[in-house]
Amino acid sequence: MRPRLWLLLAVQLTVLHGSSVLQQTPAYIKVQTNKMVMLSCEAKISLSNMRIYWLRQRQAPSSDSHHEFLALWDSAKGTIHGEEVEQEKIAVFRDASRFILNLTSVKPEDSGIYFCMIVGSPELTFGKGTQLSVVDFLPTTAQPTKKSTPKKRVCRLPRPETQKGPLCSPITLGLLVAGVLVLLVSLGVAIHLCCRRRRARLRFMKQLRLHPLEKCSRMDC
Repeated sequence: MRPRLWLLLAVQLTVLHGSSVLQQTPAYIKVQTNKMVMLSCEAKISLSNMRIYWLRQRQAPSSDSHHEFLALWDSAKGTIHGEEVEQEKIAVFRDASRFILNLTSVKPEDSGIYFCMIVGSPELTFGKGTQLSVVDFLPTTAQPTKKSTPKKRVCRLPRPETQKGPLCSPITLGLLVAGVLVLLVSLGVAIHLCCRRRRARLRFMKQLRLHPLEKCSRMDC
């Protein structure tokens, strides 16, 4: 591009904060060395024959900032690279209204703010920029610690100890035998009394039957 255009571009970058016509995503991204990065610039206006330029600013915006032209997308020619740019690392392609800057095998020196731009007549329109940070190691995110739930205590009754040796002593065995004998004697006595009561009842019934017959014979019935 002409030096006059680049001078105008530098002036515009120092005073312009970005337009809503070109929306860049993401606003900030951090990647690891040798990874691939895709930066998006979505145009909110019709860009049938316009060109989309991608620029890189390696330090914070100031009057002494250096803006590097990386590549542009042309509807007829596709990707056109800037001077002193590793062409195998940078590509620009279109996806509907989005224009993607694809960076491969990034290095820490690729860190900076990336702007997309369209050249109008006579104004220049910029996106708000995407800040890229390339690091050798990504910070690890600490996983949330899980709260340990206290275990419920289960009360268990003590098991009765099993006795070893003979189950019954001689004294206990003798008491059991004596108890059985007492029960047998009591049962025999109860049976004997029951039999005596039954016999007495039968005798009483016979006497009742004979008593009316004697009265009738005396009275000559």
